[in-house]
Amino acid sequence: MKLPTIGMLGSHSAEEIGTSAKANGFQTVIVCQKGRDKLYTQYNKHLYDHVIVLDKFGEMIQEEIQEQLRELNTIWIPNRSFSVYVGYEEIEKNFKIPIYGNRRILRVEERGPEKDQYWLLKQAGIRIPKSFTPDSIDRLVIVKVQQKGRPLERAFFYATTPAEYDEKSQSMIKNNLISEKDLTQSTIEEFVIAPRFNANFQAYAMDDHFGNLDFVGFDDRIQTSLGGLLNLPASEQLKIDFTVMNEEAGHKGVTMRESKKPLVYDAAESLLESVRKHFPPRMIGLFSLQGALTEDSEFIVFDLSPRVPGAPCVGPTSPEMRRLSLKFGKSVQSPLDLCMFDIHKAAQENRINDAST
Repeated sequence: MKLPTIGMLGSHSAEEIGTSAKANGFQTVIVCQKGRDKLYTQYNKHLYDHVIVLDKFGEMIQEEIQEQLRELNTIWIPNRSFSVYVGYEEIEKNFKIPIYGNRRILRVEERGPEKDQYWLLKQAGIRIPKSFTPDSIDRLVIVKVQQKGRPLERAFFYATTPAEYDEKSQSMIKNNLISEKDLTQSTIEEFVIAPRFNANFQAYAMDDHFGNLDFVGFDDRIQTSLGGLLNLPASEQLKIDFTVMNEEAGHKGVTMRESKKPLVYDAAESLLESVRKHFPPRMIGLFSLQGALTEDSEFIVFDLSPRVPGAPCVGPTSPEMRRLSLKFGKSVQSPLDLCMFDIHKAAQENRINDAST
């Protein structure tokens, strides 16, 4: 049996992918961008058997780069950076390398297209936050808008009235944090006052061997400058006049009360059914449902990540790793290990086509 080479973009979750791939006996190839490659080419070079360094990530779509990946018998693990820097059109139409996952569902992560993540979540019957227009705001809302000049990051601000929305949005435009154009494409939704949980799952291609899916653990996001502000006493917070940013800086592991966990399993199962119906063949690989658990026992989902979530804390902090080790009869150190088990089984049975799109 010849195992494929595990390929990845040098950003977001490449350390996690490389670690699990090497730990499970795979060769690896990483595509890096000049100036952003040191973490992979120097500090973690033991994780990558083959390194391709480009001027820009988007150049990996070029035929000569794809030919290098083909020669290595690569199966590609998509992460958020891959979607952003290569682009959905290129991924769906021109990237000819097998992807471990459903390449058609990657664009669902964006808000705004007709069939975006909120559309899919609604089709699945999953509770999402109520949405608003600027003129209809009648409660605390969070406004999610693309940061100016930063395709991977969104800016957030809060408002309780249309007037407050206008005041804060114009201030952010003036301070060059967002653009007028991006503001028109923003999402305005109710702010759910409840603890947040990112529920992370693995959906198997080899479901006849491993089952439909496994839950791998919860995490929450560490955000700047919100995280820094919340470290201050309320009396000091009120003295500061600046725009709070919710830019993701890291993750932390969390757990949920056991009696509430069936809520997230139900949501995940409903999502998988909806993906099979609307984005065949199915969900493959890791995905995450970011939501909040209300006092009324509702799991309200406000973000779907249909690819590797990029939360490396889940492996070390999640009790699910021990339970999954018992399921598989060997150590499971990271959610990415489950991807590698799935790919290995597909290669063993000559079914890589069933594990990729």
